[in-house]
Amino acid sequence: MPAVEFRILAINPGATSTKIAVYANERAEVVRNLRHPDEEMEQFRGRPILDQLEFREALIEGEVKSAGYALNQLHAVAGRGGLLRPLASGTYRVNREMLDELRAAPYGEHASNLGAHLAHAVAQLAGIEAYIVDPVSVDEFCDLARLSGSALLERQSLSHALNTKAVAKRFSIEQGRRYEDQRLIVVHLGSGTSVSAHAGGRMIDLNNGRQEGPFSTDRAGGLPAMKLVELCFSGKYTMKQIDDLMCRQGGIFSYLGTKDLVEVERRIASGDAKSRLVFDAMIYQIAKEIGGLATVLMGRVDAILFTGGMANSEKLVRQLQTAIEWIAPVHLYPGEDELEALAGGALRVLCGEEPAREFGTATEKLQGQTV
Repeated sequence: MPAVEFRILAINPGATSTKIAVYANERAEVVRNLRHPDEEMEQFRGRPILDQLEFREALIEGEVKSAGYALNQLHAVAGRGGLLRPLASGTYRVNREMLDELRAAPYGEHASNLGAHLAHAVAQLAGIEAYIVDPVSVDEFCDLARLSGSALLERQSLSHALNTKAVAKRFSIEQGRRYEDQRLIVVHLGSGTSVSAHAGGRMIDLNNGRQEGPFSTDRAGGLPAMKLVELCFSGKYTMKQIDDLMCRQGGIFSYLGTKDLVEVERRIASGDAKSRLVFDAMIYQIAKEIGGLATVLMGRVDAILFTGGMANSEKLVRQLQTAIEWIAPVHLYPGEDELEALAGGALRVLCGEEPAREFGTATEKLQGQTV
């Protein structure tokens, strides 16, 4: 614990909510989930995600003030990193190049693209620094993981890096070991599922939750390639409709018409055989992904960590654990600690434990790694 008390505002924008927290060093003083009902968000339908900036910024500033804080009491603001170029892991100072890239959105539109802009806007008013921590584009792939099977298509490292890295480091501290000395598989069970292999303090391989790996509540995961090509060229769908079918209307929703895992479990309990089949198939695919990454670690796995919202499902965790606990001991970290991870990244910089990275100068993806 540092001798000086630093107060950090953490901001995590999602599609239908903006989560914020004020931390005094490692202690959360205020945590809020600002929900955005459909009727509020209707005004932004079909518009670039950054059109929501002023709307969300006003809500954040109002909530911080209503909680009894003046902006000049803050020492830093940390926002969730968005879809940026491939980056090394770490805490990045928000700069103009980063903001311009997120506005142009060459890697896609996503609610997380708002994180750096919101942090920057509040930080400017307070006269302090804004940061992002371990954005979704953290790239620590070993060279072998980059090849997809076609020279035209390199695999991308896009994952729940913020929560995944934080959970891996938390587990290592609890075990009294350095994260760099662990060989871990971290399974983020959310609306998208990402499974990552960690060795030497790096995520050396993982599945891109938007287009690879197991299906989830609304994402299709990896699909038969030629069948997908035929669908795209069938003339029945636009590119936007295909994207929706794969990333928002796939997975469990595609089969059962619901994204609510609690509802699926209720149907299973009432004897619905189709719901049981789909639920079991999702677990089957997640277990298969874990098994595949165990081979990446040469079978030497210290632990498997479950995290994310779906890790709150006792039924899912129990079945999945039965399928893979022969590989390594399983440890549970249900939910997401992304606000804590954001504040922690900024705190390490404020305390001098690690330097802030500069976007555009030290952002190259890591090359030349081996397993």
